[in-house]
Amino acid sequence: MKAVWRKIWILGAALLILGMTPAAAMADMADVSGNYYVEQSSISRGKIGRSMNVTFSVENKTNQDWKDVKVVISSYMSGWYNEEDYIFPFEKATEKVLGAGISVGSRRSVSMPVRVRADLKEGYYGLSIEIWVKQGDDNDFHQIDSGENVNIYVTAPTANDTEDTEDVNKQISFTLGEGQSTPYGVYPNVLNFSINMRNSGLSDARDVTVEMVLSAKSEEFPFDINDGSYDRYFETVAAGETVQLPYSMAVREDTYSGYYEIKLNIYYRETATGDMKKQEDSFWVRIKNKEHEEEKENQSANENNRTYARIVVDSFETVPETIIAGEPFQLILRMKNASSDIAATNILLDLESEAASTGGGAVFTTLSGSSSYVINSLKPEEVSELRLDMQATAGIDQRTYYLKIKETYDSPEYKNAKAETSINIPVRQVARLNTGTIEVMPSDITVGAESNIMFPINNTGKVLLYNVTVAFEADSIVPTDTYVGNIKPGETGNVDVMLAGAAATADDGKVKIIITYEDENGEVQKPVEKELTLMVTEPFEENYEDVFAGQDFDMPQEEPSFVQQYLKYLIAAAAVVAVILVVSLVVIRRKRKTKKELEELEGSDDEIS
Repeated sequence: MKAVWRKIWILGAALLILGMTPAAAMADMADVSGNYYVEQSSISRGKIGRSMNVTFSVENKTNQDWKDVKVVISSYMSGWYNEEDYIFPFEKATEKVLGAGISVGSRRSVSMPVRVRADLKEGYYGLSIEIWVKQGDDNDFHQIDSGENVNIYVTAPTANDTEDTEDVNKQISFTLGEGQSTPYGVYPNVLNFSINMRNSGLSDARDVTVEMVLSAKSEEFPFDINDGSYDRYFETVAAGETVQLPYSMAVREDTYSGYYEIKLNIYYRETATGDMKKQEDSFWVRIKNKEHEEEKENQSANENNRTYARIVVDSFETVPETIIAGEPFQLILRMKNASSDIAATNILLDLESEAASTGGGAVFTTLSGSSSYVINSLKPEEVSELRLDMQATAGIDQRTYYLKIKETYDSPEYKNAKAETSINIPVRQVARLNTGTIEVMPSDITVGAESNIMFPINNTGKVLLYNVTVAFEADSIVPTDTYVGNIKPGETGNVDVMLAGAAATADDGKVKIIITYEDENGEVQKPVEKELTLMVTEPFEENYEDVFAGQDFDMPQEEPSFVQQYLKYLIAAAAVVAVILVVSLVVIRRKRKTKKELEELEGSDDEIS
């Protein structure tokens, strides 16, 4: 009777849940009953227009180990009841290569960061999961299944929902001029050039308009303004895609030789219906032109008002290429006399560093203590190289800082000419993290049982740690990884994961903890390794025969009774008595028989006589 009532209760609860779930929300759920390799213990939830993580697990049910595993969330759902009505809920398909393979019978948890489309309705959405693996000696990925499904549920964000600003900024970001040299124009020629622009963010950019900032001043903008618009438009610039910004511009007659910063305003939308956002950026062009007689006529009539050379930075580099805050580096500075026919002598260069935002000290300092350097002379078009030993201040933020170069020099017709230029030097901070106390509860488990692992990850550096992931590896456990997310400087991310015992511990029980993270460019950095101790044993089976075999227990002995002490003697005596009785019976019977025979014999004698 109890079993019947229990079934009725379960059926009622199921009907209640279905009644509470909107029909529209259930309609887009994918059927997961046919899954073989993928299992989703709980439906991942996210906010419309925001980033989220899709979590599930993958199990190797084949008879061969997987060396590497690639998991793809596909934008195409095969077998959907109406494929034309299928809605892919994310801005783009995504994939993830797991850091380690999956052995036969083992399971790995997967967490994939994605961004939900802003034009979705609240409800459930099905996803198609593709699994690609490397097996044996083959180093190519092969798809083993495309029919695995998982589900997500998305809701509209509320007023209290906030998204990490740095993460949002990283969704779309543009980088200019990668892999190309500075455009070089010579008056009176037309300069034809293109600027590479890459979407270095995570999401596609829509309605992208690049606006060139113009100026009527020749010292600010070196080209003639002939076209009505120098805007460049792109309907979509996909994440990771590089497009070109083509320009054809004539060098202005009244411009001077030198380097000019061309500023751009980049407008874009994160979604098709989102608000227009703006990014300001710039690139540099190099212009060669002679000095004009009109310039001399407009100058004051004194001995210094003569034509003079133009000293510019021809190029520079650092050794090492990546500068780490707090570490020394060498700046290789190549100064050039950009004049075509005017020499420069007694060239004094004073270096002035940008001030640090905290403390007010200089970002860059020279190891020699002096910031002044002298070049005896530079002929027209001649280049002189300086090698300066410098160091970046340890506590500064990770970004690009300028180094100003103030020039004082002589030319044949101009004494003590003064000019100023600058270079931009990027400085990076080393990411630093540590872990707090690692709690293992319990620290001893049997095969098939689980232990709860909890510990904090502290970002002790000055840069944000992106996509922090923690993996656990040991022969005695099921390999597991968990996604922690982004951790800001000075903040903490928490790890809370269950480890399952796979085999009895054959060593000292050490489980390797591998913490990985990405930098701002999405590049995976060198992992940080920690250890915890977890002992795994075989399940205990109680076998009392085996337990007590060979055991010699000293049980207390009772004092034997009279019968117990003399039992063997009594048995022997009883046996003797029994024998005597038997012999006596035999003798008596024989005597009786003999007597009877004598009486019969005597009787027969009387009859004869």
